[in-house]
Amino acid sequence: MTSKPDADARLVGAHDLALAALGEITPASSVGPAAGYLIEEDGSVSLRFENRLAGYPGWYWTVTVAQVDDEDPTVLELELLPGDGALLAPEWVPWAERLAEYRAHQVELAEAAAAAGDENGDGDALDGVLDDDDALDDDDVLDDDDLDDDDDDDRAADILHAGDLDGVDIDELDESADDDADALDEDAGEVDEEE
Repeated sequence: MTSKPDADARLVGAHDLALAALGEITPASSVGPAAGYLIEEDGSVSLRFENRLAGYPGWYWTVTVAQVDDEDPTVLELELLPGDGALLAPEWVPWAERLAEYRAHQVELAEAAAAAGDENGDGDALDGVLDDDDALDDDDVLDDDDLDDDDDDDRAADILHAGDLDGVDIDELDESADDDADALDEDAGEVDEEE
């Protein structure tokens, strides 16, 4: 097992370099005083500064600096990293697992309601509680056959031709409406000629 090298005093003291680099990615008002450093395995040093951004308590601005040969220290990377006890987002849980937990909780609620109903002598304790089997039956879902009924066509026609749809007069877009209007104009013209 190898030990980490001793920190180079020039890297530990490179606060001005680190602050200048942070000034390129965040306002100076979001960076607080120095908060220590961490020696990395490759000999580079991560300088930490307190964070003043709202919503990130316990996080630190971290600037990793290194020195190659006898050159001046240089910045390797900048990042906002959580410290011990920092406020972190919860671990991501896939939807399928969250749904399974929700369904298990619904079953627990139904069982508790049933137990409470049995104690009270109420046989309808489960009324209104959604069961997994009752969620959506195939009969509850509309299919294409349901949409082909004559009553539905009439109702849809009333809705669609009742006026504007999203600010567009759909009668202007309906070619059959134009043909009907032309036929009415011709009929009116024939009546005028007969008179």
